[in-house]
Amino acid sequence: MEKDNRCRNRATMVFLYTITVLFILIVGYHYYIHYGSRNGRLINLIPGPSGYPIFGNLLQFIGPREKQWKLLISLIDQYYPIVKLWGFSIPFVFIRHPDDLQTILHNTAHSRKNFFYDVLRPWMGNNILISEGAKWRSIRKIITPTFYNKILEQYAEILITEGENMTTSLKNTGGTVVKDLESFVSEHTLNAICETSMGISLRDFGESGQKYRKAVNRIGELFIYRLVRMWLHNDWIFLQDRVRKEVETAFKENRHQFNKELLDNLKYLHRCIQETLRLYPSVFLISRVAGEDVKLQSYLVPAGTTLVLNIYGVHRDPNFWPNPEIFDPDRFLPERKRNHHCYSHIPFSAGSRNCLGQQYAYLQIKALIVPLIQSYYLEPIDYLKNLRLQADLVLRPACPLRVKFVPI
Repeated sequence: MEKDNRCRNRATMVFLYTITVLFILIVGYHYYIHYGSRNGRLINLIPGPSGYPIFGNLLQFIGPREKQWKLLISLIDQYYPIVKLWGFSIPFVFIRHPDDLQTILHNTAHSRKNFFYDVLRPWMGNNILISEGAKWRSIRKIITPTFYNKILEQYAEILITEGENMTTSLKNTGGTVVKDLESFVSEHTLNAICETSMGISLRDFGESGQKYRKAVNRIGELFIYRLVRMWLHNDWIFLQDRVRKEVETAFKENRHQFNKELLDNLKYLHRCIQETLRLYPSVFLISRVAGEDVKLQSYLVPAGTTLVLNIYGVHRDPNFWPNPEIFDPDRFLPERKRNHHCYSHIPFSAGSRNCLGQQYAYLQIKALIVPLIQSYYLEPIDYLKNLRLQADLVLRPACPLRVKFVPI
């Protein structure tokens, strides 16, 4: 009995000794990273909220995604134009000034993405979104020709057909229809992407197509079709009369042919889409790893630091967008665009790793909208004042976005 007690006591002492040593090592490592290393000292010169020992600022972000989003935006506004946050011993530097965004995105030394993108590898492999170096250059070289104008003309036929199918689905319901935009639009945009990229329609697969659609929707958050989520936001529903007149005029001038040429001539609709993407960019943050020491504003960010580029923030920066919360498509008139900072509106990113599919995206959004506004008046059910956002793989509403479609 006494021997057993001694064994237990010895085991307890070993356990406590191990825990103590581990604690000392963790605290020592934490102190060295924050205060002893050159990188830590440089990072700590950058303003930011105080955090907790070991955990840094992580504990502040525990809670619903809507709360996380509000906290993140408030911190970035409070410490404008640059703020640092610590996650354990990993620093994250958030930037939103267009000069800083240009410094990072224009320099290929900072083109590597951080470890967050690694969670996508089991789903997507080393594709153009997350591959690097020679692999990325090879993939981009292969994919670039698929977005040439001649190919887009072929895509336009499919996208126009899908847009007409979406409107037909409303007509088949009959009368006035209320739809939640996220589920309604996603179904048709996903089908259009499958047809243009793989030459197949999900409708050909019946129930298995429905299962495939649900599976792809799980990872499809990063894809272009999510850009249409906000295209009927009620800020510009009340401008659909002007868009409708533009569409009617374009049809007359184009001999009533519905094709890519017609879509390209819808200049006002294009500005509406640009303004929507300014206010609600689907990809609201992107990250890069500093490939070398880089000077941003008044601070030197050391090589290896994760930089988080706040697209949502720069799109609403009052220093570059007067009355940024107001929906004004005429911000993108040619004579006014000339005064824009070239990195103050980047819904498709910028630089060498910008989105190749941006012209495809604009084409798809227009192809979906045109048949709708020819057949329906649109009335908001859910209003901007009640809109709540949350951080996800993409920017998404935390509440329904419903629109009433009233037959003309």
